[in-house]
Amino acid sequence: MAKISRDTPLAEITLRRYEKPTMNDRDLVRKFCLSVGLLQPGDSRDVVVDVLHVLLKARQQKEQLHSEEVKNNVMDLRKDSKLPMLGIASSNIRRQLKRLKDLHLIETNANLYRVTEFSNLSEIFEEKVEGFLLKSVMSRVKDYLKKMDEEFKHHEE
Repeated sequence: MAKISRDTPLAEITLRRYEKPTMNDRDLVRKFCLSVGLLQPGDSRDVVVDVLHVLLKARQQKEQLHSEEVKNNVMDLRKDSKLPMLGIASSNIRRQLKRLKDLHLIETNANLYRVTEFSNLSEIFEEKVEGFLLKSVMSRVKDYLKKMDEEFKHHEE
């Protein structure tokens, strides 16, 4: 039997629509993470929220952080918020940083992380996600639609 191609996406994006943002601080970051698929609804493992939150706070001072600094700041944030110390292993913090980087929200330079170019998230999202990632994903989905239309032609009588 012939081996089928791997079902490994070249890129993927999850988008969810929630009510208008009325919350503040961590809850706002959490709802954004849910909206762009960095967090799943009902998921209690939400350290990605704190990782992004820490980097947003660092952006205010134009600070770049090493992954261990991110980890330490996440631990402080979770302690202050009386949240359980789950998902704070260095390897998991690096994994969450990679996920944020894959979405182009953050970048790294010499092992230091920051919000991309210290820019506004709305600008980054518009340029990198809407302008590039979403466009390329939508274009490929349309390629599949056209190919299916050719493959399964509708015959009118």
